[in-house]
Amino acid sequence: MIEDRTINLPSPDSLPRRHIPIPYFFVGDSAFALSENLMKPYAGAHPKGTSKRVFNYRLSRARRTVENAFSIISSVFRVLRKPMLLQPDKAELVVMAIVLLHNYLRRHSRNTYMNDTEDEVTNEDTRRQNNEDMRSLLPMRNIPRRSPAHLNAIRDELSDYFMKEGKVHWQDRCS
Repeated sequence: MIEDRTINLPSPDSLPRRHIPIPYFFVGDSAFALSENLMKPYAGAHPKGTSKRVFNYRLSRARRTVENAFSIISSVFRVLRKPMLLQPDKAELVVMAIVLLHNYLRRHSRNTYMNDTEDEVTNEDTRRQNNEDMRSLLPMRNIPRRSPAHLNAIRDELSDYFMKEGKVHWQDRCS
């Protein structure tokens, strides 16, 4: 859906106090290819306080939210905890069905479907346990690839934004 652009994302928009339109995107790790709608970290290690390291840190924080959501959803829909022996298009349909079921259950059976801590961040012990439970997932192979210049320019614009207008007070001590 992302690659063939059938997903309905909003049109690119500029960041606050900026003028360059940035496409809406998903966050990924180094296993994914950088694309217009999928941001990934800069490769390699970067010195503390540099824009690339801050960008990687901020992207990592966003990915943690996704990982927490996956942890919650996979605790109910256990098919997500092991490799799906399906063609990618069929696996995509299974995942979309699970997301629809999850959203339906949250809206219509909230008291029985979600526990009291659903709005809390998954704690370290829970995350560690879920990581252990997901050892059966097949790892994605990192494939080195050069990204087109315009995609690197989008990532560089985000990186610069995180160092200036989009800076948060705690990023320097954490990145």
